[in-house]
Amino acid sequence: MTASYRSVFRPGLFAGRTILVTGGGSGIGRCTAHELASLGAHVVLVGRKLDKLQHVASEIVVDRGRCTFHACDIRDEQSVQDVVQAIVVAHGRIDGLVNNAGGQYITPLEKISAKGWDAVVATNLTGGFLVARECYLQSMQAHGGAIVNMVADIWGSMPGMGHSGAARAGMVSFTETAAVEWAKSGVRVNAVAPGYIASSGMDQYPPEAGPMLREMRETVPAGRFGNEAETSAGIVFLLSPAASFISGTVLRIDGARPQVRMGWGQVAAPQDAQQRDAVKPFDGFHRYVAPKVFGE
Repeated sequence: MTASYRSVFRPGLFAGRTILVTGGGSGIGRCTAHELASLGAHVVLVGRKLDKLQHVASEIVVDRGRCTFHACDIRDEQSVQDVVQAIVVAHGRIDGLVNNAGGQYITPLEKISAKGWDAVVATNLTGGFLVARECYLQSMQAHGGAIVNMVADIWGSMPGMGHSGAARAGMVSFTETAAVEWAKSGVRVNAVAPGYIASSGMDQYPPEAGPMLREMRETVPAGRFGNEAETSAGIVFLLSPAASFISGTVLRIDGARPQVRMGWGQVAAPQDAQQRDAVKPFDGFHRYVAPKVFGE
Protein backbone atom coordinates (compact mmCIF):
# COMPACT_ATOMS: atom_id res chain seq x y z
CA MET A 1 0.00 0.00 0.00
CA THR A 2 1.47 3.30 -1.11
CA ALA A 3 -1.12 5.68 0.37
CA SER A 4 -0.42 7.52 3.60
CA TYR A 5 -2.46 8.83 6.50
CA ARG A 6 -4.30 12.04 5.57
CA SER A 7 -4.05 13.92 8.85
CA VAL A 8 -5.26 17.52 9.14
CA PHE A 9 -2.36 18.26 11.49
CA ARG A 10 1.00 19.56 10.33
CA PRO A 11 3.78 17.11 9.46
CA GLY A 12 6.31 16.54 12.24
CA LEU A 13 3.93 17.76 14.96
CA PHE A 14 5.07 15.02 17.35
CA ALA A 15 8.64 14.56 16.14
CA GLY A 16 10.87 13.37 18.96
CA ARG A 17 7.89 12.43 21.13
CA THR A 18 7.11 9.02 22.59
CA ILE A 19 3.40 8.28 22.86
CA LEU A 20 1.93 5.14 24.38
CA VAL A 21 -1.34 3.81 22.94
CA THR A 22 -3.16 1.07 24.84
CA GLY A 23 -5.51 -1.16 22.91
CA GLY A 24 -3.50 -0.28 19.83
CA GLY A 25 -4.03 -3.58 18.07
CA SER A 26 -7.38 -2.73 16.51
CA GLY A 27 -10.10 -0.15 16.00
CA ILE A 28 -9.69 3.40 17.24
CA GLY A 29 -6.37 2.57 18.92
CA ARG A 30 -4.90 1.26 15.68
CA CYS A 31 -6.08 4.31 13.75
CA THR A 32 -4.75 6.73 16.36
CA ALA A 33 -1.39 4.97 16.42
CA HIS A 34 -1.15 5.35 12.65
CA GLU A 35 -1.98 9.05 12.76
CA LEU A 36 0.48 9.79 15.56
CA ALA A 37 3.24 7.88 13.77
CA SER A 38 2.49 9.76 10.55
CA LEU A 39 3.06 12.99 12.51
CA GLY A 40 6.50 11.91 13.69
CA ALA A 41 5.82 10.27 17.05
CA HIS A 42 7.48 7.07 18.16
CA VAL A 43 4.36 5.10 19.00
CA VAL A 44 4.44 2.35 21.62
CA LEU A 45 1.54 -0.07 21.32
CA VAL A 46 0.32 -1.91 24.42
CA GLY A 47 -2.30 -4.64 24.41
CA ARG A 48 -3.05 -8.21 25.38
CA LYS A 49 -2.78 -9.89 21.97
CA LEU A 50 0.77 -9.91 20.67
CA ASP A 51 -0.19 -10.92 17.12
CA LYS A 52 -2.46 -7.88 16.71
CA LEU A 53 0.23 -5.55 18.04
CA GLN A 54 2.81 -7.04 15.68
CA HIS A 55 0.46 -6.59 12.73
CA VAL A 56 -0.24 -2.92 13.45
CA ALA A 57 3.43 -2.22 14.16
CA SER A 58 4.37 -3.75 10.80
CA GLU A 59 1.75 -1.57 9.06
CA ILE A 60 3.22 1.55 10.65
CA VAL A 61 6.77 0.59 9.68
CA VAL A 62 5.67 -0.08 6.08
CA ASP A 63 4.13 3.40 6.13
CA ARG A 64 7.56 4.75 7.22
CA GLY A 65 6.59 5.38 10.84
CA ARG A 66 8.30 4.34 14.07
CA CYS A 67 6.60 1.86 16.36
CA THR A 68 7.37 -0.69 19.05
CA PHE A 69 5.02 -2.81 21.13
CA HIS A 70 4.58 -4.63 24.43
CA ALA A 71 2.08 -7.31 25.38
CA CYS A 72 0.42 -6.45 28.69
CA ASP A 73 -2.82 -7.05 30.56
CA ILE A 74 -3.52 -3.55 31.86
CA ARG A 75 -5.60 -5.02 34.67
CA ASP A 76 -2.45 -6.51 36.22
CA GLU A 77 -0.65 -3.91 38.31
CA GLN A 78 2.80 -5.49 38.23
CA SER A 79 2.65 -6.02 34.47
CA VAL A 80 1.72 -2.38 33.94
CA GLN A 81 4.57 -1.21 36.18
CA ASP A 82 7.06 -3.41 34.33
CA VAL A 83 5.94 -2.34 30.83
CA VAL A 84 5.98 1.37 31.64
CA GLN A 85 9.44 0.96 33.17
CA ALA A 86 10.65 -0.80 30.02
CA ILE A 87 9.29 2.02 27.84
CA VAL A 88 10.96 4.70 29.96
CA VAL A 89 14.26 2.82 29.91
CA ALA A 90 14.10 2.47 26.14
CA HIS A 91 12.96 6.01 25.29
CA GLY A 92 13.88 8.16 28.30
CA ARG A 93 10.36 9.45 28.88
CA ILE A 94 6.71 9.13 27.89
CA ASP A 95 5.32 12.34 26.41
CA GLY A 96 1.76 11.21 25.78
CA LEU A 97 -0.66 8.46 26.74
CA VAL A 98 -3.74 7.40 24.81
CA ASN A 99 -5.65 5.34 27.37
CA ASN A 100 -7.76 3.57 24.76
CA ALA A 101 -7.96 -0.10 25.85
CA GLY A 102 -11.43 -1.25 26.82
CA GLY A 103 -14.26 -3.61 26.09
CA GLN A 104 -17.74 -4.67 27.09
CA TYR A 105 -20.60 -6.92 26.07
CA ILE A 106 -24.34 -6.44 25.66
CA THR A 107 -26.48 -7.74 28.52
CA PRO A 108 -29.14 -6.37 30.89
CA LEU A 109 -28.16 -5.54 34.45
CA GLU A 110 -30.03 -8.46 36.02
CA LYS A 111 -27.98 -10.93 34.00
CA ILE A 112 -24.55 -9.48 34.77
CA SER A 113 -22.59 -11.66 37.19
CA ALA A 114 -20.19 -10.24 39.74
CA LYS A 115 -17.35 -11.72 37.69
CA GLY A 116 -18.60 -10.09 34.51
CA TRP A 117 -19.12 -6.75 36.22
CA ASP A 118 -15.64 -6.82 37.73
CA ALA A 119 -14.03 -7.77 34.42
CA VAL A 120 -15.57 -4.83 32.54
CA VAL A 121 -14.86 -2.33 35.31
CA ALA A 122 -11.28 -3.61 35.58
CA THR A 123 -10.73 -3.18 31.84
CA ASN A 124 -12.48 0.16 31.34
CA LEU A 125 -11.61 1.91 34.60
CA THR A 126 -9.03 0.22 36.83
CA GLY A 127 -6.67 -0.66 33.98
CA GLY A 128 -6.76 2.87 32.62
CA PHE A 129 -6.05 4.24 36.07
CA LEU A 130 -3.06 1.92 36.51
CA VAL A 131 -1.51 2.86 33.17
CA ALA A 132 -2.02 6.59 33.76
CA ARG A 133 -0.66 6.39 37.30
CA GLU A 134 2.49 4.59 36.21
CA CYS A 135 3.09 6.96 33.29
CA TYR A 136 2.79 9.80 35.77
CA LEU A 137 4.99 8.28 38.48
CA GLN A 138 7.70 6.95 36.16
CA SER A 139 7.91 9.84 33.69
CA MET A 140 5.35 12.62 33.59
CA GLN A 141 5.80 13.73 37.19
CA ALA A 142 9.32 14.76 36.26
CA HIS A 143 8.85 15.80 32.61
CA GLY A 144 5.17 16.68 32.10
CA GLY A 145 2.95 15.21 29.44
CA ALA A 146 -0.57 14.80 28.09
CA ILE A 147 -3.05 12.02 28.75
CA VAL A 148 -6.23 11.28 26.80
CA ASN A 149 -8.60 8.75 28.33
CA MET A 150 -11.28 6.87 26.41
CA VAL A 151 -14.83 7.03 27.73
CA ALA A 152 -18.13 6.73 25.79
CA ASP A 153 -21.52 8.28 25.18
CA ILE A 154 -22.76 7.93 28.77
CA TRP A 155 -24.99 11.02 28.74
CA GLY A 156 -28.21 9.21 29.61
CA SER A 157 -26.30 6.13 30.77
CA MET A 158 -25.90 2.89 28.81
CA PRO A 159 -28.94 0.58 29.00
CA GLY A 160 -27.85 -2.89 27.95
CA MET A 161 -24.26 -2.25 29.01
CA GLY A 162 -24.59 -0.90 32.53
CA HIS A 163 -21.24 -2.27 33.63
CA SER A 164 -19.47 -0.28 30.92
CA GLY A 165 -21.52 2.84 31.62
CA ALA A 166 -20.55 2.75 35.28
CA ALA A 167 -16.88 2.26 34.43
CA ARG A 168 -16.83 5.01 31.81
CA ALA A 169 -18.54 7.44 34.20
CA GLY A 170 -15.85 6.59 36.72
CA MET A 171 -13.19 7.36 34.12
CA VAL A 172 -14.73 10.80 33.56
CA SER A 173 -14.39 11.49 37.28
CA PHE A 174 -10.83 10.15 37.29
CA THR A 175 -9.99 12.43 34.36
CA GLU A 176 -11.26 15.49 36.20
CA THR A 177 -9.44 14.56 39.41
CA ALA A 178 -6.13 13.75 37.72
CA ALA A 179 -6.28 17.03 35.79
CA VAL A 180 -6.29 18.88 39.12
CA GLU A 181 -3.81 16.74 41.06
CA TRP A 182 -1.24 16.39 38.28
CA ALA A 183 -1.34 19.95 36.93
CA LYS A 184 1.52 20.88 39.28
CA SER A 185 3.75 18.59 37.22
CA GLY A 186 2.79 20.10 33.88
CA VAL A 187 0.46 17.24 32.99
CA ARG A 188 -2.83 17.68 31.16
CA VAL A 189 -5.54 15.01 31.42
CA ASN A 190 -8.58 14.92 29.14
CA ALA A 191 -10.94 12.36 27.66
CA VAL A 192 -12.79 11.70 24.43
CA ALA A 193 -16.30 10.25 24.36
CA PRO A 194 -17.05 8.58 21.02
CA GLY A 195 -20.67 8.00 20.11
CA TYR A 196 -21.64 5.55 17.38
CA ILE A 197 -18.33 4.91 15.61
CA ALA A 198 -18.07 2.41 12.74
CA SER A 199 -15.02 0.65 14.13
CA SER A 200 -13.84 -2.95 14.14
CA GLY A 201 -15.04 -3.16 17.74
CA MET A 202 -18.55 -3.60 16.35
CA ASP A 203 -17.48 -6.97 14.97
CA GLN A 204 -17.07 -8.25 18.53
CA TYR A 205 -20.82 -8.20 19.15
CA PRO A 206 -22.94 -11.32 18.43
CA PRO A 207 -24.60 -11.67 15.00
CA GLU A 208 -28.06 -11.10 16.45
CA ALA A 209 -26.98 -7.55 17.37
CA GLY A 210 -26.45 -6.74 13.67
CA PRO A 211 -29.88 -5.22 12.92
CA MET A 212 -29.70 -3.02 16.01
CA LEU A 213 -26.20 -1.83 15.13
CA ARG A 214 -27.17 -0.98 11.56
CA GLU A 215 -30.23 0.98 12.68
CA MET A 216 -28.44 3.12 15.28
CA ARG A 217 -27.55 5.77 12.73
CA GLU A 218 -31.22 6.76 12.52
CA THR A 219 -31.01 8.17 16.06
CA VAL A 220 -28.03 10.39 15.23
CA PRO A 221 -28.84 13.96 14.11
CA ALA A 222 -25.81 13.85 11.81
CA GLY A 223 -27.53 10.90 10.08
CA ARG A 224 -24.53 8.60 10.03
CA PHE A 225 -21.94 6.75 12.04
CA GLY A 226 -18.67 8.41 12.88
CA ASN A 227 -15.42 6.81 11.82
CA GLU A 228 -12.11 6.01 13.44
CA ALA A 229 -10.25 8.92 11.84
CA GLU A 230 -12.76 11.43 13.23
CA THR A 231 -12.16 10.04 16.71
CA SER A 232 -8.40 9.96 16.25
CA ALA A 233 -8.39 13.63 15.18
CA GLY A 234 -9.96 14.59 18.51
CA ILE A 235 -7.39 12.57 20.44
CA VAL A 236 -4.49 14.07 18.47
CA PHE A 237 -5.78 17.59 19.06
CA LEU A 238 -5.94 17.02 22.83
CA LEU A 239 -2.37 15.72 22.80
CA SER A 240 -1.14 18.66 20.74
CA PRO A 241 0.26 22.04 21.85
CA ALA A 242 -2.93 23.70 20.57
CA ALA A 243 -4.73 22.16 23.57
CA SER A 244 -2.21 23.46 26.10
CA PHE A 245 -4.92 25.24 28.13
CA ILE A 246 -7.41 22.37 27.96
CA SER A 247 -7.44 19.94 30.86
CA GLY A 248 -10.08 18.07 32.82
CA THR A 249 -12.60 18.06 30.00
CA VAL A 250 -14.37 15.49 27.85
CA LEU A 251 -14.54 15.98 24.08
CA ARG A 252 -17.70 14.40 22.71
CA ILE A 253 -17.44 12.91 19.21
CA ASP A 254 -21.02 11.82 18.63
CA GLY A 255 -22.89 13.83 15.98
CA ALA A 256 -25.16 15.34 18.68
CA ARG A 257 -26.60 11.92 19.55
CA PRO A 258 -27.07 12.65 23.31
CA GLN A 259 -29.39 15.57 22.52
CA VAL A 260 -32.03 13.31 20.96
CA ARG A 261 -35.21 12.96 23.02
CA MET A 262 -38.32 10.86 22.61
CA GLY A 263 -41.08 12.55 20.64
CA TRP A 264 -38.79 14.55 18.36
CA GLY A 265 -39.69 12.41 15.37
CA GLN A 266 -37.22 11.96 12.52
CA VAL A 267 -33.88 13.46 13.54
CA ALA A 268 -31.35 11.89 11.16
CA ALA A 269 -30.07 14.22 8.47
CA PRO A 270 -30.92 13.15 4.89
CA GLN A 271 -28.21 11.90 2.56
CA ASP A 272 -27.76 15.23 0.76
CA ALA A 273 -27.19 17.07 4.06
CA GLN A 274 -24.66 14.45 5.17
CA GLN A 275 -22.44 15.39 2.21
CA ARG A 276 -22.17 19.09 2.97
CA ASP A 277 -18.63 20.16 3.74
CA ALA A 278 -19.08 20.91 7.44
CA VAL A 279 -20.45 17.45 8.31
CA LYS A 280 -19.42 14.97 5.62
CA PRO A 281 -17.25 12.07 6.80
CA PHE A 282 -13.55 12.74 7.21
CA ASP A 283 -11.74 10.03 5.25
CA GLY A 284 -8.34 10.25 6.91
CA PHE A 285 -7.28 6.67 7.63
CA HIS A 286 -5.91 5.06 4.49
CA ARG A 287 -6.10 1.54 5.98
CA TYR A 288 -9.65 1.79 7.31
CA VAL A 289 -11.95 -1.20 6.76
CA ALA A 290 -15.66 -0.92 7.56
CA PRO A 291 -17.03 -3.32 10.20
CA LYS A 292 -18.31 -6.59 8.73
CA VAL A 293 -21.75 -5.96 10.20
CA PHE A 294 -22.38 -3.27 7.56
CA GLY A 295 -21.73 -5.70 4.75
CA GLU A 296 -24.47 -8.09 5.80
